Amino acid sequence: MSLVTTTELYEVTMALSYLREDMRAPATFSLFVRDLPPGHGFLVAAGLEPALDHLSRFRVGLSDVRAFAEALGRPVEELEPLHGLSFDGQVRAVPEGRLVLAGEPLLEVTATLPQARLVETYLVALVCHQTAVAAKAARCVLAAAGRALVDSCSRRIHEPAAGLQAARLCALVGFAGTSNVEAAARYGIPSSGTMAHSHIESFASEEDAFRAFARAHPGPVTLLVDTYDTDRGVATAARVLRDLGRGPGSAIRIDSGDLGARAHRARATLDAAGLRDVRIIAGGQLDEYGVAALVRDGAPIDVFAVGAKTGVAAGAPYLDASYKLVEYDGRPVMRLASAQATAPAPKQVFRGPGLRDTVGLANEEPPDGTEPLLRTVMRGGLRTEPPDTLDAARARFEADLAQLPEAARRIENPVAPVPAASTRLTVLTTVVRHRIEARPEGGHGAGP
Repeated sequence: MSLVTTTELYEVTMALSYLREDMRAPATFSLFVRDLPPGHGFLVAAGLEPALDHLSRFRVGLSDVRAFAEALGRPVEELEPLHGLSFDGQVRAVPEGRLVLAGEPLLEVTATLPQARLVETYLVALVCHQTAVAAKAARCVLAAAGRALVDSCSRRIHEPAAGLQAARLCALVGFAGTSNVEAAARYGIPSSGTMAHSHIESFASEEDAFRAFARAHPGPVTLLVDTYDTDRGVATAARVLRDLGRGPGSAIRIDSGDLGARAHRARATLDAAGLRDVRIIAGGQLDEYGVAALVRDGAPIDVFAVGAKTGVAAGAPYLDASYKLVEYDGRPVMRLASAQATAPAPKQVFRGPGLRDTVGLANEEPPDGTEPLLRTVMRGGLRTEPPDTLDAARARFEADLAQLPEAARRIENPVAPVPAASTRLTVLTTVVRHRIEARPEGGHGAGP
């Protein structure tokens, strides 16, 4: 089996139905988030790069057909029409790092109906999870108010691959480093780390542990000071760093207790020892709320280490996302159900200064002073340009963040910008709605 089978069963049953009915005309599906998570003023587009990798490799093999047949309890021969199906469609998407708002398409897939159907589950899972984590990490960046952040997500989130993803996404929004060695090597992210409490406990004394660690690692070191008594640990670390001449570039790390109070006392101890260059790193289940509180209280913390809460997007671990058919065979379609109504036709997002966005039709001319967000990133199943880089994504993020209104930047009670709908999109939506409602069978809340 391949990753093709990482899908939900109803995708398979629908794709098979389309193939048997010879419904192979182009279909456009739009992936968007209906509403921002509570407490969020924006999202950060992410997950596009691995999504394009998946689509470029997508092909239904014989082992996949067998897996589908087994899941359905049907003979393999009945699933044979799916064999050899690959993705040769088009993708238009918001590049990674751009800020996005509710109701704006993150990407649109145009392909034959069976192709566009079968790729849904994997695409939605990739893009939505990574967009949620990137937004959480971006809020930590805002909370830190210019202080450095490093991620230490890997050990306590869902699986090792999720830790690798989280490290990449944290770097995308400006984190200074990661504890994940594979992420550091794969993505060129500076690596960061110290020691575990067990390292201290395995030596006869805290000072012996610090000195042994320093001997093993020439140059700047980071010493964990809260294994026993934090204040005494700071004093011991100061003595070792001063004796060994390891001040500049070195740090102490505090992971427990009242981080603000302990940081104040640690700063005083380090300064008194002439170690003003030694930084203070604080960790311990921090997220944007904890970081914001420490910054607000003036804690002398130089680097915040954030972990599992960011890696799982705690507080908003999923997005209210939809992957909806908006056009089939040149015919705009929509859903009418009042709670989950959609707008028809392929779309574009036109961004003006201050994230004043307008959602319009894909074939509209950009309004004056705006730029289109979605661009064609795949055509004929092939990328239209080389893989994106973290540096490029980070630059886009920083540019959009600088334009984000102050009310949307708030950690507590943010107010998100609301995109407008273009006149052409509004008119088309009304026309399609009336067309559906005028059908002999009646619309009454059910669209195509």
